[in-house]
Amino acid sequence: MVGPGNSRHLFPFPQNKYMIKHVLLDIDDTLFPSTEFSSLARKNALNAMISMGLGYDYGELNETLSKLIQKKGSNYPKHFNELCKQLEIKNPGRFIAAAVAAYHNTKTSIQTYPTTQLTLLKLKERGYKLYIATNGDSIKQWDKLIRLNIALYFREVFVSEEIGRDKDIFFYKQVLKKLDVQPKECIMVGDREDTDIIPAKKAGIKTVRIISGKYKDIPTIADFTIHDILELVELLKNIETQ
Repeated sequence: MVGPGNSRHLFPFPQNKYMIKHVLLDIDDTLFPSTEFSSLARKNALNAMISMGLGYDYGELNETLSKLIQKKGSNYPKHFNELCKQLEIKNPGRFIAAAVAAYHNTKTSIQTYPTTQLTLLKLKERGYKLYIATNGDSIKQWDKLIRLNIALYFREVFVSEEIGRDKDIFFYKQVLKKLDVQPKECIMVGDREDTDIIPAKKAGIKTVRIISGKYKDIPTIADFTIHDILELVELLKNIETQ
């Protein structure tokens, strides 16, 4: 079996009008069910705070935390500190520590979608060059890829923190510049219309919307849609013949 980084027995690269050679992929709700994981991790964190004696019920804590996340963003590193501050908790150290420990302990259960690794392997075997294009903190995004055991499938990882802005048309143009490739040579795969599809299309990149996660009901203008990441393999095969 051909593994990541092993170039033996690759298919010769096809000639087609799209000339797609580079596949950009989002991480959250594209390669793994991040919405489900985040929900479980926050639930475990709040229950840990309650177990340490915090005098609030789960529903109240969850409502307050959800509002904080909406205000501060999901990548803000001190949600539990802010939660205790807002609740005017005196000597909050043990509660914050319990929440952080429970949250990080939940990471031991992080897994890709069932077909993610098979998809990445098949794409590598067919000669596609794989990259990550994601919003967020660089260390956190790398942590996900390493914990998911898929980091070595990707030639480069492009993170908004390092590019200097969230995924917009400039982000994608910077990616194209760094790769020294034309837009027609790339395809972007992600679950979000506002960060994965619209700006990538504006940069001239073909797009694939995976219908999953919390944004699955939002209409799309993507060039293609799939419901399982494994469908990407057959989709690219079909594009090759056009």
